[in-house]
Amino acid sequence: STMNFLASSIHTTSSSGKSVAPLILTGAAAGLCTYIATKKLITRNDKHSVNVHLPEWAKTEFDEIFSQKKYTNDEEMMELAVHLSARNVAENTGGPFGCAIFERDFENNTSELVSIGINRVVPLSNSTLHGETVAIQLAQSNLKSFTMQIPNKSGKIRKFELFTSCEPCAMCLGATLWSGVSRIVCAATKADAERIGFNEGPVFAESYKQLEEAGIQVTKLVLQKEAAAVLADYGKKGVIYNSSGSSL
Repeated sequence: STMNFLASSIHTTSSSGKSVAPLILTGAAAGLCTYIATKKLITRNDKHSVNVHLPEWAKTEFDEIFSQKKYTNDEEMMELAVHLSARNVAENTGGPFGCAIFERDFENNTSELVSIGINRVVPLSNSTLHGETVAIQLAQSNLKSFTMQIPNKSGKIRKFELFTSCEPCAMCLGATLWSGVSRIVCAATKADAERIGFNEGPVFAESYKQLEEAGIQVTKLVLQKEAAAVLADYGKKGVIYNSSGSSL
């Protein structure tokens, strides 16, 4: 057998003169069994788990660039969301939507990046992975909290703000409502997204009133032209996975 062949090929001895081949082979066999068992477990768990992750370029830029600076105004923060939308298209890692969540420090008038999100619907075969929902999931995971309504040491609620390169679809508006963010800032409009064929679902003026009544401040049209240009470019060549009139 293969094991006998390996045993006959190994002549290593210990200081006492005894062969250590059996020990080596026993360890190798145990390691192989562990590998096979782990492989089976991973395969089984793949059927009962969901994979949500950013592409490598986004992870690298977050760690080495985006998270290393303080942000001082809406335009700076929206520039990041629009950059993510454009880069996602250029890298062919998802749709033309980017999002970033920041924690605002009102005493110092600065904001710190908490998470980023990009549309990962097609690459990860998941219709729920829009830029906003990815950013919300990563932020809450990093904060180890199911809500961003988190008190600081003095008992005041910390302020988290969501910047999105396009006004949210119906799903993402709901996710924003339940996320605990204190503010949402949008760039491109629903009309901009629908102009290239995306179906944004039942979103109305009253939808934003619901957010405001829940204490979420709404700001629109920050860098709208820049974000709309990304959408228009994508519309010429990208996949419109839930086009208007489709069932998706």
